[in-house]
Amino acid sequence: MQNTPACTYSTLLPRLLSAVLGMLLLAPVLAGGQPGDEVTDYRKTYVSKGSFADVRDNLELAITGRGIVVNNVSHIGNMLARTGKDVGASVQVYEHAEALEFCSAVLSRKMMEADPHNIVFCPYIISVYTLPGERGRVYLSYRRPTLVGSEASRQSLQEVEQLLDEIIDESIIR
Repeated sequence: MQNTPACTYSTLLPRLLSAVLGMLLLAPVLAGGQPGDEVTDYRKTYVSKGSFADVRDNLELAITGRGIVVNNVSHIGNMLARTGKDVGASVQVYEHAEALEFCSAVLSRKMMEADPHNIVFCPYIISVYTLPGERGRVYLSYRRPTLVGSEASRQSLQEVEQLLDEIIDESIIR
């Protein structure tokens, strides 16, 4: 018979809080999700109705409306279309695809004060794209921050993910 350590408040409470916070972070996805929304360990992908231009504009407004500056826009779809022939590709991956890069001074500072190595999680990037043959369907996706380090570090990274979810939720056309 194996000797199992007793469960104490000091070990149970952090696990319980982590589980509850995880469910709260998933609530917008589960409650307002669209067919095609996906949550994995490493990525969240949401589906919006509408045109690429409208959803992309909504995304930028949801970011800048919080006083956050978009540092860079990567035109991924254009790059793949432009270089496809040069690399021998014949498949059109995206109809439109961009990635908006930004940081929140408040959240970035908080996560880096908790752990200076969290610099790798900044900037945040949300991709917005459409796939060929899927009219009226726009995807918004981001890499999920890995919850690492101290409790303060993990909590700050969860706040970053919550911000990304809120921005996308505001961008989606239902």
